[in-house]
Amino acid sequence: MSEPTPGAVPRPTPGAVPRPTAEPTARPEPGSPGRLFGVGLGPGDPALMTVRAVQVIGEADVVAYHSARHGRSIARSIAAQYLRADHIEEPLVYPVTTETTDHPGGYQGAMEEFYESAAARLAAHLDAGRTVAVLAEGDPLFYGSYMHMHKRLADRYPTEVVPGVTSVSGAAARLQTPLVEGEEVLTILPGTLPEEELAARLAATDSAVVMKLGRTFPAVRGALETSGRLAEARYVERATMAGERLGDLADVDPGTVPYFAVAVVPSRVGNPGEAAARTATGRGGVVVVGTGPAGPLWLTPETKRALADAEVLVGYTTYLDRVPARPGQVRHGSDNKVESERAEFALDLARRGKRVAVVSGGDPGVFAMATAVLEVAAQDEYRDVPVRVLPGVTAANAAAAAAGAPLGHDYAVISLSDRLKPWEVIAERLAAAAGADLAMALYNPGSRSRTWQVAKARELLLEHRAPDTPVVLARDVGGPEQSVRTVALVDLDPGQVDMRTILLIGSSQTQLAHRAPDAPPVVWTPRRYPSA
Repeated sequence: MSEPTPGAVPRPTPGAVPRPTAEPTARPEPGSPGRLFGVGLGPGDPALMTVRAVQVIGEADVVAYHSARHGRSIARSIAAQYLRADHIEEPLVYPVTTETTDHPGGYQGAMEEFYESAAARLAAHLDAGRTVAVLAEGDPLFYGSYMHMHKRLADRYPTEVVPGVTSVSGAAARLQTPLVEGEEVLTILPGTLPEEELAARLAATDSAVVMKLGRTFPAVRGALETSGRLAEARYVERATMAGERLGDLADVDPGTVPYFAVAVVPSRVGNPGEAAARTATGRGGVVVVGTGPAGPLWLTPETKRALADAEVLVGYTTYLDRVPARPGQVRHGSDNKVESERAEFALDLARRGKRVAVVSGGDPGVFAMATAVLEVAAQDEYRDVPVRVLPGVTAANAAAAAAGAPLGHDYAVISLSDRLKPWEVIAERLAAAAGADLAMALYNPGSRSRTWQVAKARELLLEHRAPDTPVVLARDVGGPEQSVRTVALVDLDPGQVDMRTILLIGSSQTQLAHRAPDAPPVVWTPRRYPSA
């Protein structure tokens, strides 16, 4: 909300805003260039202008302000009581706003030409030794028009930017609702982003403000609904000014929304809107999420939102530790070998009305908790409990990316753990994949209680693959102890493999190249396979 609606700002009673008492602005020496000021005016109420802003305007020789072609300037109306009769005024009138233009460079070309012309006009005053104050609604460097002058002039003339209260702060103050608390993250978004991008960013953040509404409002509302944030969202129009309007965004008529309005998704801490969103269905449910191979960088926006929405988190303790703690959220950690019990516990909580997130590493559907939850959920007593599975970055894909593209063609994913299936089945599948010349991702290759499987797998694979076939050993990918090494199949040492390691076995076509003397080799499997 960089500029309020024209004519919306009433003149305050003389003397309502205290006159400045700071030291006066230094005047340029005779013959020296003038000084440029970008002056933030705040969100619209003249009483929210800073003392410094009032001082600079009062002492300036030239006051410049932007306006549309109708000539009315919101910035000027906010500062009107501080303008003198002898001020030189420079209206910077946009050649185009939302309408089309026949400029050969299109809208962007027309605006670039305008900014260059406006900067030249201000430069003429500065060259003449005049002090120039460019008025800006809100803060000059926050979605403000002043920044276009700043980028063209600040490196040529002495410049000062006077900060102002932003529309974001003004809106939060009028809502009397905290924007962020503790370690929450605030994201500020322009409503002009594509709807899918808005939805992803809204899902991934704690709190948000979406600006530049007006014609973008239907897409913004759709993004809020898609991301699950609509019930929390508040609407603020013309904050701190005449005609101000506040309310729940879901109740706003899209046809009544001006450009100078914002959508606010406030702090989740103690937010009744979020509680309403969580209980909108009237019942609990289970969502199974993957955290990727490591920490928050590997989470998808959808997963972040699901984790934030959950009242209860259930999972293997190592994976739960990757999820940031939230006030009021209950955690139930357990050992890695009680998948069925963990799934039943989560479904029981959901059946009693809780919103439960079951946390997996990697992708929950790849040797992880999705299958365990769905197996239990298929029982009659849990058929009415909603269950969703959200994808995550798999260990295989993360390891492949770290090494290059060893899984760039057809590949098989096989677990070497014989805890849930006999070794004979594993050996058959290894032989079948090797005989088909598939690249392979081998999960769960070894542990303290399983020490011989890697050696047996290497022996079997060497019956089908050349001894120099590249093998990627990727350990703790994305974590602080990440290690990615490539060895020949014949040199694969089982002693260097543990449960935190994944093995990527190349096909007969997999390539290895040293692209730089001191860099690790790059491994890839070509997309084309030679014909018979």
